[in-house]
Amino acid sequence: MYGEQIKHSDVMLLANSSKAGLNGERIKSNILTCLFIRVFFNFSTQIEEKKSVLKLKEANFNWRQMEWWGFYFEYLCCQRLKDRFSIPGNRYGTARTACFDLKGSINWDLKAKAIKSDDHRSILNDTEAMNWSVQEYGAHGLIIALCDVEYNDDARTFQKWHQKLKGGKSKYEINREQRTIVSRYRKTRAELQEILFLAVTSKNISTLGIHHQGRNSNGKPRPPKYMLDYDTIKKFLVDKIMFGK
Repeated sequence: MYGEQIKHSDVMLLANSSKAGLNGERIKSNILTCLFIRVFFNFSTQIEEKKSVLKLKEANFNWRQMEWWGFYFEYLCCQRLKDRFSIPGNRYGTARTACFDLKGSINWDLKAKAIKSDDHRSILNDTEAMNWSVQEYGAHGLIIALCDVEYNDDARTFQKWHQKLKGGKSKYEINREQRTIVSRYRKTRAELQEILFLAVTSKNISTLGIHHQGRNSNGKPRPPKYMLDYDTIKKFLVDKIMFGK
């Protein structure tokens, strides 16, 4: 019975569970977890800097980014889920600049979060785009990797290696140095601890905060984004996968 449901509408199980109030129909939530356990079977929990960045460079996938480890998680997910989901998901807006990461029966976004951080929040997608996604499909999904991370050494060995690989300092880095702003330490390794599956619905979307991004180079304000406070995670949590050592 449930096997056929998984084949025909994997993500609808999440949407149905969320409509039941996220705590109801636990069996459907468990089936969702079983589905993703199969997808993420033998998923690499160790994300190491140089090997991962070179893999991203080979795939031409955001390998220049400072938060390379989060994009590597996104890359791995896309590789595992490409036969089950449309990648990318829907685009939104007249310029279609807001884009979701995956599309099944609902849209999904992928995120990675360092668990040992003073900031217990994550910036999500464009507010208008997510509002539309919830209204259009009944729910908007989030797949979030919680990782234990390590940082650069005092000599910034990885940062220098990455900078050389990119062909030197970017305009942003040069401008920052001219303003004498100290560069943040780079993350050099991430160990995957948990993957959370969240559902944003009309019932809980008001729990999200708002992140105002400032202005573009042309002076026009950037569209605000939603922000997730992990202290409120139970309002969105459908299920999770934990990775033991």
